[in-house]
Order: sequence, then structure tokens, then C-alpha cells
Amino acid sequence: PVRIKDLANIDGVRGNDLVGYGLVVGLNGSGDSLRNSPFTEEIMAGLLERLGVNVTDEAFRPKNVAAVIVTATLPPFARAGSQIDINVAAIGDAKSLLGGTLVMTPLNAADGEIYAVAQGSLVVGGLGAEGADGSKVVINTPTVGRIANGATVEREVPNSFSQGDTITFNLNRPDFTTARRLADVVNDLV
Repeated sequence: PVRIKDLANIDGVRGNDLVGYGLVVGLNGSGDSLRNSPFTEEIMAGLLERLGVNVTDEAFRPKNVAAVIVTATLPPFARAGSQIDINVAAIGDAKSLLGGTLVMTPLNAADGEIYAVAQGSLVVGGLGAEGADGSKVVINTPTVGRIANGATVEREVPNSFSQGDTITFNLNRPDFTTARRLADVVNDLV
């Protein structure tokens, strides 16, 4: 027997890509150098200002912060309050995100609306080490991490799947024979 989901997908039922821009803090001196990554300094100053902290750019130049892009896929039928996995990647000159914590980051869809909010401690699958003699070793990519269940869905994507009395199947490999056979099987079940 062949399953319908092996032949087709349901029209309108798909994931939606999300993206956000945020900060990872708590790095052990491996963050962005703020002179080379001015956008990190800007977002950090904006964040601290929203939290009621006033800092001048000369007085505050930590090496434990990195600017990151956060990505996720909002699965079909995700409800407000659901948790989804996120990926985090440094965009400045940080050496590693190991040990870092993502600060609350809104995740937007292509329509510009916020659909989830991400935060939490990163799991990084790479590492780097430098010796006093200038030798260096990097395993995998220490500037990319993941947070399982790292974002909370704030808004549901409206879909027309649950409304109406028809379902449209999109064949993975469209042809008339498969379409006719699929229609016959579905109609026999109804």
C-alpha cells in the first residue's frame, strides 16, 4: 500500500520561515570586537536603553557579546504557546558562541509580522583553540549554535485548511494517472 503523504502534500499546509536579529551574551571573551562590528554596539546600546540603562559607547566595550541572526521554521498548525527549535549564527567577528545565551529576539516572517520570540542558552557543535605560539585549531563551526525549543510561538499563521469542505492535494510528481488513482481512492473512502 502507498500512503497519500508519500505521493502528495496538502495545499496550504506548509512551514513558514522566520528570521530575527539579536545578541548572544555571556561569551568568554570570544564575542565581537565592537570597533569592527558597530552594529553589535548599536543593538546592545538600544537593548540596554530599553531596559533603562544608559551607557556611553566609550565606557562600555565588552568582549562577551556577539550580534547574531536567528532562524527558525514555524511548522504548519503551530499554536500560540508552542515551542520551536531555532538556529543562531554570528554575523560579526566573534570567534565562538560557546557558553552564550541568546537575549530575547523577535522572529519575523516574510510579511514583517512577529510570529515567535526566541531566547535561551546555545548548544554549539564546534570549538576553537589558540596556542601562545600562534597555533590555532578549529573543529566544526563554533560561531553557529542551536536552541531546542528555543522560541515560543506568539502568533498563529492563518490557513484555509480547516475552512470549507474540500482538500486540495498537490502531487509531488504530477501526472494524470496518479491524480486519477488518488481521486478514485479518496472518493471511495468518502
